[in-house]
Amino acid sequence: MATKPLTGTKVFLMLVAFFGVVIGVNVTMMKLAIATLPGTDVDSPYAAGLTYDREISAAQDQAARKWQVNAHIERRADGVAALQVDARDASGRPVTGLKFAGRLERPTDKRADLQVELTEAGIGIYRGDAAAVAPGQWDLVIEGEARGTRVFMSRNRVILN
Repeated sequence: MATKPLTGTKVFLMLVAFFGVVIGVNVTMMKLAIATLPGTDVDSPYAAGLTYDREISAAQDQAARKWQVNAHIERRADGVAALQVDARDASGRPVTGLKFAGRLERPTDKRADLQVELTEAGIGIYRGDAAAVAPGQWDLVIEGEARGTRVFMSRNRVILN
C-alpha cells in the first residue's frame, strides 16, 4: 500500500485548520457571553459611581419627608399582576399629584424586566397592572416623581406565584 508522504504544505494546512477552528470557537463563545450578560445591576459602573453622591442625598431627603408608602402586588385569576401603592405624608394625609412608576425586575435576568404604569385611582392611591409576569422572585421598584424630580424610591423583593 503506497502512502503519500507528509509534506510541508500538508502540515501548514493542518495547522491553519486547527488554529482556525480554535479561534472560530473562541470568537463564537465570546460573542455569546457578551450578548447574554444578565444579572448586572447597572450598564456602566463608572457612571453609577459618579451619581453615588446624588443618590445618597436623595435618600436623605426621602427619609426626612417621613412618608409612609405601602405597596401591594398580587396575581389575579387572569394571570395579570395588579400593583397598588398607597402614599401618605408624615401626618398620615394622602400624597396626591405625584407621578408613580413601578418596575418588576428579575434578579437573575435584566432582559425580563417589566414596566408597570401607575395612575392615581383615588386620593393618594396609585394602581397599575402588568401582564405576562412569570412566576418567581422579582424586585419591585417604585419611584415617585414630582415636578421632574424623584422624591421617592423603594426596592423590595417579592414572590409571585
